[in-house]
Amino acid sequence: MQETILILDFGSQYTQLIARRVRELNVYCEIHPYNKIPEISKEIKGVILSGSPFSVRAKDAPDPSLDAFKKKLPLLGVW
Repeated sequence: MQETILILDFGSQYTQLIARRVRELNVYCEIHPYNKIPEISKEIKGVILSGSPFSVRAKDAPDPSLDAFKKKLPLLGVW
């Protein structure tokens, strides 16, 4: 299998731009909704959180569990 960067889409208008830039670096990436995180396999080498139109303080802001990869994989949050 191919080394992969996982991009979790929180509704940012920049998600596709992030993916395009990663792919321009010849790195394979996949975009998945933040609430449908795929199984973390050994091919996944890092995770990018795309950002969200919500404030982190908003009551209805997304709050997914990041335990599957937190402290296990490199993690980049794009605001």
